Amino acid sequence: MSVCEQVGGVSAPRVPDPVSVLVVEDDATIRRAVQLSLERYGYHVAVAVNGLDGLEAFRAGRYDLLILDVMLPELDGIGLCRRIREESLVPVLMMSARGDALDVVSGLEAGADDYVVKPVDTPVLVARIRTLLRRATFRPAEAEATPARGAGPANPAVVSADAGTVPGELVFGDLSVNTLGLEVHRGGQPVPLTPTELRLLLEFAAAPGAVLDRRRLLRDVWDYGWEGDTRVVDLCVLRLRKKIGAERIETVRGFGYKLVRH
Repeated sequence: MSVCEQVGGVSAPRVPDPVSVLVVEDDATIRRAVQLSLERYGYHVAVAVNGLDGLEAFRAGRYDLLILDVMLPELDGIGLCRRIREESLVPVLMMSARGDALDVVSGLEAGADDYVVKPVDTPVLVARIRTLLRRATFRPAEAEATPARGAGPANPAVVSADAGTVPGELVFGDLSVNTLGLEVHRGGQPVPLTPTELRLLLEFAAAPGAVLDRRRLLRDVWDYGWEGDTRVVDLCVLRLRKKIGAERIETVRGFGYKLVRH
C-alpha cells in the first residue's frame, strides 16, 4: 500500500512508546496520507506545509525524526536540512518525487541520513524510519549482545587497534573512538557525528585496515534487507571524511573503503 493510497487494510503493529515525527510536505494529499499511515503505526506526527514553517516547527518542538520533501516552497528541503544540521543531529529522511540523482546527492550532502522516492509503500517508509531510530538510540550494550554481521568481533571494544587510556577507546593517529561512551575526538577536540555517521565509523573501527565493500556497509549500517542505493554510502563517507580527516578513510577502487590505522 502506498502512502499516496487510502490508508486501510494493513495490520500495523504499534510501537511501544510514542515516537515524534515531523513531516514537512507541501502536497496536501501526500502529507495527509503519510500522517495517517504513520499514526496507524503508533507514531505521533506533526506536519508543516513549507520549509520556513518546518524550520519553525522544528525549533519549537522536540522530534525523534524528520521527514522532509525535497521540493518545498519558501525554503526547499535541501536548504531546510542544512539549517537543521547547523543546530541538531536528529535523523533526517528525505523524500524525492523523482528520485533524481541530483536531488538524492544534494539531500545526502546536506546531511540527510537516507532518502525515499515518492510514492513510497507504507511498510518501506516505516522500515526506513525504524532503522534510523535504531541508529539514533544505539547503545554499546547492543553491540556487545548482537554480533556484527560479517567479519569482526561482537564487541567493538576488543578489536585489533591501538588501545587508548580510556576503557573502550580506540586510537587511529589523531583520531580516538570511544566505543563505550560513543564519543569521537580528533586532535583532542570532540567531533559531532550524526547517528548514521557514528555507526559507519564504528564499522570501520571494528575492522581497521580491512576493506569494507559498499554492499556490506549498506547492509550493516543502513540495515537494508533489500538492494539499496550505494550513493548513500558514498555520500556518508564523504561527510565523515570532512569531519575526521580525508586521509583517514581510504578508497580502494573497485572494492570499497578502509580505515587507515595511522
